[in-house]
Amino acid sequence: MLNGISNSPYSYEPNIFHTIKNPGESTKISAGKESSPAECKTCANRKYQDGSNEIVSFKSAAHISPNAAASKVRAHEQEHVVNAYEKAATDNGKVISAGVTIHTSICPECGRSYVSGGETRTQIKYYNEENPYQKQLKAMDEGRYKGMAVDNMC
Repeated sequence: MLNGISNSPYSYEPNIFHTIKNPGESTKISAGKESSPAECKTCANRKYQDGSNEIVSFKSAAHISPNAAASKVRAHEQEHVVNAYEKAATDNGKVISAGVTIHTSICPECGRSYVSGGETRTQIKYYNEENPYQKQLKAMDEGRYKGMAVDNMC
């Protein structure tokens, strides 16, 4: 054991025998907590599931190790961003904004900070070419910006 981290599936303290559920984590129990991060049942059994109506990963609940949760949640939220750009491209729209928030929490059993989920917010502007107001706006913009990129300096 080095710096409170054990690679053994068991932790030994005098007259106490604990099962390691999260190998590579600290076996030190913080004040006021029930277990150490290495022995935490809550962290070992935590599952992640997507609640959106999009086709993305984690549609059914799945466990992610606490060490890999941040990168997996980030990658999952990026799937939502990619879907927004694809939807905008196929429906004559433009992505105005796309933002991802990663949420963290503290485990009540062991006190470890962990990634508890994520949220993606996207805003897409759709152009309706059949709308007479949109046609008029497009015609006005065409005349307004025509020649603005021309360099007349000779």
